[in-house]
Formats: sequence, structure tokens, C-alpha cells
Amino acid sequence: MTLPIMDLDSWTLSQSIVVFSVCALVIAIAGTRITRVVDQLADRTGLGEATAGAVLLGAATSLSGSVLSVTAAYRGHPELAVSNALGGIAVQTFFLAIADMVYRRANLEHAAASAPNMMQNGLLIGLLALLLLAPTLPDVTVWNIHPITPILLGFYFYGTRLIQSAGDNPMWYPSVTSDTRQDEPESESSLPSLSRLWTEFLLLMATLGVAGLVLEPAATTISAEAGLSQTIVGVLLTAISTSIPELVTSVAAVRRGALTLAVAGIIGGNAFDTLFMAASDIAYRQGSLYHAMTPDSERWVALTLLMSAILIMGLIRRERYGVGRIGAESLAIMVLYGLGVVLMFAG
Repeated sequence: MTLPIMDLDSWTLSQSIVVFSVCALVIAIAGTRITRVVDQLADRTGLGEATAGAVLLGAATSLSGSVLSVTAAYRGHPELAVSNALGGIAVQTFFLAIADMVYRRANLEHAAASAPNMMQNGLLIGLLALLLLAPTLPDVTVWNIHPITPILLGFYFYGTRLIQSAGDNPMWYPSVTSDTRQDEPESESSLPSLSRLWTEFLLLMATLGVAGLVLEPAATTISAEAGLSQTIVGVLLTAISTSIPELVTSVAAVRRGALTLAVAGIIGGNAFDTLFMAASDIAYRQGSLYHAMTPDSERWVALTLLMSAILIMGLIRRERYGVGRIGAESLAIMVLYGLGVVLMFAG
């Protein structure tokens, strides 16, 4: 028996827009709350902001987008699955530049530099390079799964272990200045119990997942009824709406003074988002998802790779103040994202 809410054929354009808007609002509210929970879990468990941001916050805030991409691939909409995943990575990097604008004391790249954040960005660049490589490889699958998929998964988990090691036993330290913000755990006596934090985290994560599940048929209907390509819908509608938690959580983390969590949540979420492609390739039953990528999608991978490279250079360079107290790297990232949007419509 099919649930009425998931009956795609019964939705009109207006109904889809309403459902889409409600889901986006739910994602924003749940994403705001989950930032504080993850920050407290980082202190309570001893994981630290960098690891908690990359693994817990990155996975939780990315769940709605992941569910959407996998659902779209399973339903035979590879263009929406790919554009949502890749558009999400691009817009979340753009959101990091917005968080830099919110933090007025110094450039975020200067204040939040750390070995784990460097490692996370290096992992992201490697994963994006694999995605860019995949369409150039032979279109060969095993059980309809391309060989790059297990490589992506293995590389991600290997990189996550290296990031944990860089946090526990760093071999490189950034120079500490008056504007550097260290990860300083809160007193455990002021924190909720560990069981309560985990319960709240899982409930919020499940809420984000359900919102992503409902968002996919709404987005597909909007694409069909409004005459928009699934790439445009994926990059500008679903990617942005499912990435709202990253914007909300990064700004909220900056305002809480958890700068490492803000940066790690975005970069870690981006690395996790590359796994959308792996999961979607498994769900896609018509061959290799990577070979269903459009030129627009491949361009977004290249642009995001460039934005990530600029970001890691900024974390190493650590410019303290830029024009209007915004880092030069943040400005470059915003320009590149805008260029991607213009090229998508120009094409």
C-alpha cells in the first residue's frame, strides 16, 4: 500500500511547493538544535570539536540530502541525485564564507586553523578528485555498482581515522595568536547526561532524514511542472534546502565561539556528502551513476575542487584580516560559486 504523501503522481505544483517549504523549515529548526547537541557531545565524550564536527555534525546535517539523493537515484532520476549531492558540497563551502562574514573578530581561516581541519580538507579534495576521475573510467559495473564506489567508501573511512589521529597526536600545530580560538571543553557538571544527548541527537537526525525523504518527490514534481531541469532544481533548490542545517549550524557555532566546530562541520559535511554519490550509485539500478553525470555536474565538481583548494591554502596562509574583515579566500569562494550558477544558466 502506498502512503498518500509519497504518491508522486497525486501532487500538484502548489502542493509540492508547500511540502518543499515545510520540509525546508523542519530541516532548519532541527539543524539549529543539533549544533548545540553535537558541541556538548564533543565535550562530554572527549571527541573534540574537529572530530565531532566532521563525523557527527557532518553526517547528521547531511542526512536529509543523502536520503534525497539515494531516493532520486532509486526512482531513476540520476540527474537530480548527482546535482543535489554536488550542489550541496558547493553551497556548503559558500556557507563557510558566510560564516566568515559573521565572525568579525578575525578571518575564520586564521582563527580556526588546526591540523584536523587541514586533514579534513585534504580528504575532501581527494574524494572530489575521485568523483572527477570516475566518468573518465570504463563504464563497467559489478551488480550495477561502479568500482569507484567501494574506493570512495574505503578512502573516506581511512581518511577519518587519519583525522582522529591528527586530533589526538598532531605532528603540526598552528601558531597561536591573540585571535586564535582553541577548542575549550565545557565543564562536565554543566552538561546534560550522555544518554540524553545521544537520544536527542538520534531523534534530530531521524527528523532530518524523514524531511529529506519527503523532499525528493516534491522536488521532482517542481522540476516537471515548472519546466526546470533536474540539475537546476538539484543545485539551487534541493541542495540549498537540504544544506540549510550547515548554514544554520556554522553560524550558530561561530556565535557560540565554537569556531573549530563551525569549520569542521562544513568540511566534514562536504566529505560525507561525497558518499551521497557512492550510496546513490548503489541505489541506481541502471548502471554507473557516475557515467550519468551531465557536463554541468562535472563542472560543479571541478569548481568545488578549486574552492576546497583555495580554502586549504587559506587555512595555511592564515590571513588575519581582509577587506571588510572578510578573508580573501572567502571572497574567492563566493565568486566561484556565483560563477557556477551563472554558467549553469548560460549553458
